[in-house]
Amino acid sequence: MKKYSYLVAAAGALLGLTSVAHAVNIDINVGTPAPVYVAPPPVYVAPRPVYVPPPAQVVVVPGWYGERYYDGRRYWSRHEWEAREHHDRDRHHHEGKRYHCPPGHAKKGEC
Repeated sequence: MKKYSYLVAAAGALLGLTSVAHAVNIDINVGTPAPVYVAPPPVYVAPRPVYVPPPAQVVVVPGWYGERYYDGRRYWSRHEWEAREHHDRDRHHHEGKRYHCPPGHAKKGEC
């Protein structure tokens, strides 16, 4: 009977150890890293080009504009121009000076 009591004691000890073994909790935690925020690279947006239209070209050619004559430098009233023309047609008054004949008049034989 002694053998039997040793066997029961050993079984009881093993049974007691198993319950102790179940009470021990061993955890191995492999944690996931914290999320990392990476800022996107900066984006360069070029500004729209500024378009400035060129100024309109005004071309004024010598000739009559209504009641005024433009000789390339200034406007003359009809009275001033005709007085100047009669004065210039006299060959004695413009010797040594450059004689100016308005465009179109030479073709008509007026100069």
